[in-house]
Amino acid sequence: MTQPSAKIEVRALTMAYGDFVIQRDLNFRIEQGDIFIIMGGSGCGKSTLLRHLVGLKSPAKGEVLFDGASFWEAEEPRQRAMQQRMGVLYQSGALWSSMTLAENIALPLGEYTQLARAEIDELVSLKLALVGLAGFEAYYPSEISGGMRKRAGLARAMALDPEVLFFDEPSAGLDPVSARLLDELILQLRDSLGATVVVVTHELASMFAIGNNSIFLDPESKTQIAGGDPARLLRESRDPRVIRFLTRGERTEWESRSDG
Repeated sequence: MTQPSAKIEVRALTMAYGDFVIQRDLNFRIEQGDIFIIMGGSGCGKSTLLRHLVGLKSPAKGEVLFDGASFWEAEEPRQRAMQQRMGVLYQSGALWSSMTLAENIALPLGEYTQLARAEIDELVSLKLALVGLAGFEAYYPSEISGGMRKRAGLARAMALDPEVLFFDEPSAGLDPVSARLLDELILQLRDSLGATVVVVTHELASMFAIGNNSIFLDPESKTQIAGGDPARLLRESRDPRVIRFLTRGERTEWESRSDG
């Protein structure tokens, strides 16, 4: 029986800068509705993998498929159409400082749709409301907190109603309370919008709070050495590299949290 297409499938992917290999022979599936965690130590290639998945860097070898179609074998118009089904929240939020929140979120709507100005304004207000920023349309990024900027960046990533949302270190620079609120928001959006979510993070709390699937990249062997639900990996893995990363010397505390 043929296995149905994954939302994203990576086959025999090798990532390299020239002759320098970052990771090789990556194979994994991201199913519809997953919150998929890309994890591993510093320098293992997490952000590089994200760039391959969103179409910003081509593989040295292998394939990235969306709904069964190969991104890198597609013609440029088809690639652009695939990318319009994605939304990306960058680590800094990447908002234009000279634009209000409304103008930032309206930018992709004006660029990629034929909507009238009134329709764009209505959608902008809706997206801001979804991330808890109703009434902040006229604010500039410098006038709001770091956590609010992350949420505004998420509203912009959602502007075109993407099927897949990509997050690059979403909790970076946030205090623990703001980071937890962002995790809760990601779960709510996945559940309410049916989106698939891919997250690069080194934050243990986020991995266990929101992730149901993952890949672990090892910088020494330069390939994946584990995958699956992070909480299951914590309980069942016998690989010392995985255990060391997932516990940071606090195994008992994280085991109790994941079991709860």
